[in-house]
Amino acid sequence: MALAQPDPATPHGRRSPGHLPAPRGGLAVTACMETLQVGYLHAVAAAAGCSLAQPFPDNGIDWHVSHSAPGHTTDDEVTIKVQLKSTYQLGPRPPGVTFGFTLDNDHLVKLARTPVSVHKILVVMIVPRTQDDWLRAGPDRLELRHCCYWTNLAGHPVTGRRRTTVRIPTSRVFDDRALREIMTRVGAGGRP
Repeated sequence: MALAQPDPATPHGRRSPGHLPAPRGGLAVTACMETLQVGYLHAVAAAAGCSLAQPFPDNGIDWHVSHSAPGHTTDDEVTIKVQLKSTYQLGPRPPGVTFGFTLDNDHLVKLARTPVSVHKILVVMIVPRTQDDWLRAGPDRLELRHCCYWTNLAGHPVTGRRRTTVRIPTSRVFDDRALREIMTRVGAGGRP
């Protein structure tokens, strides 16, 4: 008796014509977006040689990221706080521009506080509107679309009545190189 085999995927992870994809789970899209950006953060931290800790309970900060390096002058290990957000309202952004992201004022006040003993950054992920376009897997890579951008909001003013739009520069792609550079600056006593 032969066992049934699944239809092989064509290159780039797409199924052959006529094949119906398996249904997605019943999680809300926003919950899936949160899970995707956590996976992105884990991948960046791993590539940068950083450790992650999730505060419990969450008091408006999602993750603590720590980095040990012999060149740090403030301590042998430095830590930053990371707040993750995501949106599908925008497509991929060209380099050298900014995009707006709106935060509740209470949340902005927490991220904008200065001075601080542990610096905070906001990391915003732009994802495609359709979950089918979020990632592609192949034998030589896992492609995740689109990407995360980061900013330090220390000192940012509250300008709206209940919510304030902040500008996120697309020149600040959040990847392992950016995270290592952030940690180097913080490790020397500077800001992210």
